[in-house]
Amino acid sequence: MEKAQSPSRLDLAREVLHTEADALRALAGRLNGAFLNAVDAILACKGRVVVTGMGKSGHVGRKIAATLASTGTPAFFVHPAEAAHGDLGMITANDVVIALSNSGEANEVVALLPALKRKGLLLIGMTGNDQSALGRAADIWLDSHVEKEACPLGLAPTTSTTVQIALGDALAVTLLDARQFSPEDFALSHPGGSLGRRLLVHVRDVMHTGDELPLVALGTPLKEALLIMSQKRLGMVTVADGDGNILGIYTDGDLRRTLERSGNIYDLAIDDVMSRNPLTISQEKLATEAVHLMEQRRITSLLAVNAQGKLAGVVHMHDLFKAGIV
Repeated sequence: MEKAQSPSRLDLAREVLHTEADALRALAGRLNGAFLNAVDAILACKGRVVVTGMGKSGHVGRKIAATLASTGTPAFFVHPAEAAHGDLGMITANDVVIALSNSGEANEVVALLPALKRKGLLLIGMTGNDQSALGRAADIWLDSHVEKEACPLGLAPTTSTTVQIALGDALAVTLLDARQFSPEDFALSHPGGSLGRRLLVHVRDVMHTGDELPLVALGTPLKEALLIMSQKRLGMVTVADGDGNILGIYTDGDLRRTLERSGNIYDLAIDDVMSRNPLTISQEKLATEAVHLMEQRRITSLLAVNAQGKLAGVVHMHDLFKAGIV
């Protein structure tokens, strides 16, 4: 008798993905009023959301807590074993607890249930068995049941943890929408990331001002303007009057064009060669908008103006690179 051929590695990988995708579609079809009750309970929570779980459910719980916290719902993870040895004091009656256990019978989680109930807080149980210890104790049961694990042995938590993560994401995103959480709010929770830099850094934060400005007055000889351009190292010089009204700009590119047209630049004044009505940007705009303008116009520096339209500074593409905006 011939030995049955085992599936190819790609076939097995595809089967894992199909199994988990089927479980997610089934989960979407099961969402009901209990999910909405959980959302309402968390929105009404005067404390924080405390997530707990053991083993792989614990790893998922950490991710759910982190996602909630970063999207406007204060949350943190408590390990159930540590909670039983003192960390339970971190949880107050004003908090909402989300407890994860696929079977609903994880010993460390079940051991916490009497103490959690005594505190009088609301308990959301995310489990695949509503008749389990966790399912019966929960004030709100979120059904995370799966037909089978993607593991061919039926042992390793695979489909069940995928469903838990997805259910946690659904909670977080629904809460985000209910709170009208904005990209700016998200950035405040991620000041160290690229998103935070893009949404929190304004032109005023990166522009050159004061003595760093390459600034000359109308009538300045071109050779003097070039000296200032060289000293300030921004590849350009701004022409403005004493009140800060911008009259023109002269750049490295303009210098190359001047040399092509004129043999003797020392007889010229800045008025003769400057570009009038230069592109400007408000200093209150996001730095990302400055990047967009510079890329669109293929320039490396941009004049920033204040609310009165007066010269406030100069932002250079190198500054945007240094700030991590680009």
